[in-house]
Amino acid sequence: MDKKLLFIVNPRAGRTKSFAPLFDAVACFSKAGYLVKVFLTEGRGDATRVAAELGGAYDLVVCAGGDGTFNEMVSGLMQLPECPEVGYLPNGSTNDFAASLHIPATPLKAAESIVNGHPFYLDVGRHNDRYFAYVASFGAFTRSSYSVPQATKNALGHFAYILEGMKDLDSLRPYRCRVETGEETFEGEFIFGAVCNSTSLGGIMKLDPSRVQMDDGAFELLLLRMPKTAFDLQSLIAAISRMDYNGPGVIFRHVQQVTVTTDEDLPWSLDGEYAPSAPRVELRNLPGAIPLMLCR
Repeated sequence: MDKKLLFIVNPRAGRTKSFAPLFDAVACFSKAGYLVKVFLTEGRGDATRVAAELGGAYDLVVCAGGDGTFNEMVSGLMQLPECPEVGYLPNGSTNDFAASLHIPATPLKAAESIVNGHPFYLDVGRHNDRYFAYVASFGAFTRSSYSVPQATKNALGHFAYILEGMKDLDSLRPYRCRVETGEETFEGEFIFGAVCNSTSLGGIMKLDPSRVQMDDGAFELLLLRMPKTAFDLQSLIAAISRMDYNGPGVIFRHVQQVTVTTDEDLPWSLDGEYAPSAPRVELRNLPGAIPLMLCR
């Protein structure tokens, strides 16, 4: 009996509007013995809805789009009692998550990796009642991940995030909060915070690949304290550029859970998608929640 595949496609993602590469991917899936149902998203939340409503009836659920589309698909699948196997064809403007996992950038190569791959049991994060696949962040550059218009992303790609992020330097501001990991507590003013499972954040900040494992049941916590002088800011930027996590103002830990409390307006970004401020945010690692098909 043929296996069934649900293919969720975001037609607005990426800089190219040609569907030819996706046709090649569908042909690859069909050749591998899958009956393919294609669903084209029309707006925010569509991928979550269709994954939750239909995903349980399929052997494999694949999305083509950016990291935001993958986030939506995962958010829908996490509502199912049992998650089917999952695939990802990165077709966005930055694709941090795909780059961290070395998923091929072309749809056909990515499709071949899926059908020839094996399940990689990926950790998923929970941010209060929402989910994230690779990063929950606040502070500097976070706004650029969800505020860049889709048309700008499509036209400029990764450079759009750089341009938008540069605007934030003029309005760099501290956020006073309390960050608890269960073993340690950090309090004070931070310009950036992230709980992540990736080697690249917004195409702007990189983490040491040797320090990141995406199936180890732990996330990486990165906090940057507010610099007091321009020299301190330069030193902080230099430390992050060198991936030096022992520099002044840098806090880097491996954590399974994090609780962030604040009295301030602290908007979050979940895989590049906006999440509103909350006085208390609980972040948890859900080990091996998604069987992602990869050739490794």
